[in-house]
Amino acid sequence: MTAGSTRATSFISTQEHRRFIEFADAVRKHRYIGLCHGPAGVGKTLSACRYARWDKAAPLLTVWGPRDPSDLEIYAHLAQARAVFYTPSVGSTLRELRQDLPRLLDRVDHCIDEHVRPQKDGQVRYVSRHTRYVEMVIVDEAERLSTTALEYMRDVFDRQGIGLILIGMPGIEKRMARYPQLFSRVGFAHQYRPLQDAELTFVLTRRWRDLGLALDDADFTDAQAVAAIVRITGGNFRLLHRLFVQIERVLKINGLATISEDVVEAARSTLVIGVT
Repeated sequence: MTAGSTRATSFISTQEHRRFIEFADAVRKHRYIGLCHGPAGVGKTLSACRYARWDKAAPLLTVWGPRDPSDLEIYAHLAQARAVFYTPSVGSTLRELRQDLPRLLDRVDHCIDEHVRPQKDGQVRYVSRHTRYVEMVIVDEAERLSTTALEYMRDVFDRQGIGLILIGMPGIEKRMARYPQLFSRVGFAHQYRPLQDAELTFVLTRRWRDLGLALDDADFTDAQAVAAIVRITGGNFRLLHRLFVQIERVLKINGLATISEDVVEAARSTLVIGVT
C-alpha cells in the first residue's frame, strides 16, 4: 500500500479504516447508495482499495490473460469482498464508463466463480450472464462523473440490485443532492476524518519501526520530532507518508540514526505542502 517509497510499509488499520469497513458493509448489505467524503489525502482511497482487495487484484484484472496457480489467493480475496473498485479518468466519457464497468464486473464475477466452483481438469467453465457475484461497486473520484455518467451509475444500481459507494471531496453530498432520482437512493453518508492524536501516535510508532527505530515518548528529541510532524501533516495520511519518504532520505544521506526536529524540518523543506 505504498506509492513512491523505496521502503515497503505495511497497511495500517486505523480507526477511520474500521469505520469505513462498517459503512461499506452496511451499503453492501442493504444495497443502498453510500457517499464517502473527506479532504484529500486522509486515506479514503487506501481504505476503499483495501476493502475491495484491489491492492491484490488490480494487476490481474487489468492485464486479463492466462491464469496462474498463484491467482487462487486473489480469487479468494475477491470472493470475500464481492466488490469492484473503479476510478474514472479525468474527462471520463459515458462511453468509456459503459465499457470499463461491465468489463470489470464480468472479470470479478469470473474470478469469484473460480473460487466458488473450482474448475476440474478439462472442464469448460461457463458463467451465466444472470449470475452476479459482485454485491457492490465503489467509485473513487466521483466528482469526475458527468451528469449522464451519474445517471448511468444509478441505472446500474437499479438494474443490478447492488450497493454503490461514491467517494469524493467534502461537498460531494451537496452536488448529489442536485440529482433527486439518485439522491433519494442514498442510504448512508460517511465522513472520512484525518488521524486524531492517539491514533496518530500509533501510526508514528509504526513508521519509526519501519525505519528500524523505536519511538520513545519519554525522549525529548522524539517528542519534538512528533510535535513537528503533527504540526506539518495535521493528521493527513498521504502527507504523513510523503514526509516519511523524505525523512528516510535525509537520514540516509546524512548517516543519521535518530529522527529529530531538524530532520523533520529538512524533510519538510523538500515537500510542496498543500498538494496532497
